[in-house]
Amino acid sequence: MREERRIVVRVAWDRLFSAATALLSYLSLIPLFLILYYIGRRGISAVDWDFFTSLPAPVGETGGGVSNALVGSAVLIGVACVLAVPVGIAAGVFLSEYGKSRLAGAVRLAVDVLQGIPSIVIGIIAYLWIVRPMRGFSALSGGAALAMLMLPVVVRSTEETLRLIPSALREASLALGVPRHRTVLKVILPAGLSGILTAVILGVARISGETAPLLFTAFGSPFMEWNVLRPMNSLPLMIFNYATSPYPEWHALAWGASFVLAVFMLLMNLVAKVMARRWKIRF
Repeated sequence: MREERRIVVRVAWDRLFSAATALLSYLSLIPLFLILYYIGRRGISAVDWDFFTSLPAPVGETGGGVSNALVGSAVLIGVACVLAVPVGIAAGVFLSEYGKSRLAGAVRLAVDVLQGIPSIVIGIIAYLWIVRPMRGFSALSGGAALAMLMLPVVVRSTEETLRLIPSALREASLALGVPRHRTVLKVILPAGLSGILTAVILGVARISGETAPLLFTAFGSPFMEWNVLRPMNSLPLMIFNYATSPYPEWHALAWGASFVLAVFMLLMNLVAKVMARRWKIRF
């Protein structure tokens, strides 16, 4: 009888703990949904065709759009990917293949430290290293700052992805007499391609909403700009400048740009989750 009562109490506590865990998990989602709801309610009314295709209107005039900021964000992300993705993948391959060496330990520590540096400090460093020697703000310096923020995500995600690949694939290739570098290029990297693409998508989502580094580097521009050696606008910069202005028309554009940026980041994270799930099932 006492044993049965003890079992009943344990089952009750187990159900109570499970219910409390589920309740707290759902409560943690409330702030996210409230933020998305508020941004959507305030920003979706400003989004139309002209919003995506028109340049910002002069002060005091209604209408206008954020086409220059959309193009600028795409260019800045593209420059960051060109600078960070090859280096990040190479570093991730090195850490997965030679992770026990002393140099690998130093690289891993450097990546961890770089990941913990605030974005505004990265912006100051890019300003001192690139903007001042070039004597002007540019999209190139902004892309370099974003690349430094993106690099740790790509490195660590690539390393973890390649470590999950079965060692039998590597051993089979080496047993056939294939050199190690060709094994990495022809066997390991193709096998981990989905995970590496997921790492890149996560890196893009990481830098898409960064504003502080761009204040010191890309600086912003009210015109449509394609030259990476000149100042260039972006969605985070435009949101910051318009939200702090005293003009209601600019506030509406800032809310619309916030909605577009939030949807973009949400889609990037969902795509990364789907790709990671499929990759895990495959291996």
